[in-house]
Amino acid sequence: MRRVFILSPAKVGGVRARLLLNRRSPFALARQFHTSGLPLADIFSFASALYFRGKITYARHFADARSGDLIRVITANAGLVDPDRIVTPAELRAFGRVDINEDNPRYRLPLQRDVKAVARELGGGGIAVLLGSIATEKYREVLLEVFGERVVFPRDFVGRGDMSRGGLMLRAARADVELPYITVQGAVLKGKRAPRIADMR
Repeated sequence: MRRVFILSPAKVGGVRARLLLNRRSPFALARQFHTSGLPLADIFSFASALYFRGKITYARHFADARSGDLIRVITANAGLVDPDRIVTPAELRAFGRVDINEDNPRYRLPLQRDVKAVARELGGGGIAVLLGSIATEKYREVLLEVFGERVVFPRDFVGRGDMSRGGLMLRAARADVELPYITVQGAVLKGKRAPRIADMR
């Protein structure tokens, strides 16, 4: 059964993203960004640090390209994007000018278009694995419209903040143990605080 791992985006208005966008930044990643662009995954990993790095590491580890699994990243104005796609500073700035809100057509319409295209590519039994928050409608509603009960997310996300989720996914990838999934449809969106990763056996 083919799967698409769908990763929620990093915030591009923070300090780290501004460092990357600053033409005067001296570090190698920023220089490369302004010279030739960078893969979206590298940009978002730098901008959000642990959380996005956990998501992309986890998805790349457990997605089976031989079986036709896909990895896509939600963006503010360009729908679903391959994490290896080269993104320019101008494109990153454009991401920052669009509000990620389920009622914003500049965000929602490209996402709807691409979710439908991915669903067609996967076929009728395809599953969408959401690596992002289900507590707000901005990610889950478009996926539910297309995939219905075939949208799942890691059960252990409930009750965790972003950094804890990032650490959890890194740990799962290193241990080569995929997290258990539950369907988004009808799921408990918020729960009691989950145990710290250090306390988990």
